[in-house]
Amino acid sequence: MVKNVVKHTVLVMRHKWYVFIFCCKIGIPFRGFMHDWSKFSPTEFLESIKYYKGTYSPITECKKQNGYSKAWLHHKGRNRHHPEYWYDEAATNKTPMIPYKYVAEMICDKLSASKIYNGKNWTLKSEAEYWAKEKYNTKLNQNVSEMLTEVFDQVAENGINATLKRKNIKALYKKHCEGSK
Repeated sequence: MVKNVVKHTVLVMRHKWYVFIFCCKIGIPFRGFMHDWSKFSPTEFLESIKYYKGTYSPITECKKQNGYSKAWLHHKGRNRHHPEYWYDEAATNKTPMIPYKYVAEMICDKLSASKIYNGKNWTLKSEAEYWAKEKYNTKLNQNVSEMLTEVFDQVAENGINATLKRKNIKALYKKHCEGSK
């Protein structure tokens, strides 16, 4: 158990570090700093160390074993960079447009998670390949989904440094999301 505490803490902090670095590149350092602090709440932390695997999210393991995850329910309800935060089955517009700062943080989160969980096997194409499959199961505004696809394709073709620039991410948001609902 103590081993899992240390390993999970290191994993979360490495993830947060990459998110911070990526957020700084696109001009939202505060979002990067504030990213995922809820992972240290008792609800999320205790479940995560119990189901820690190291190669994929403990939330996934908990869901496999129990059919749901209290940590995930807690996490998605407090972190606006997750599409699930914005999805409302009972609303007229089930997948509203997500504000820029949260879409930008979402990009950084997804790239960081890809880098952390793929480890030495990570390539510039990793998130584009993962997103190509995941997007069909993600309840997300279509315009935001199209933006994510373009961002991850750019990363695959041009790299992180060329893609994660404030001007580029803002231009892609404007292209795909502004004026849309």
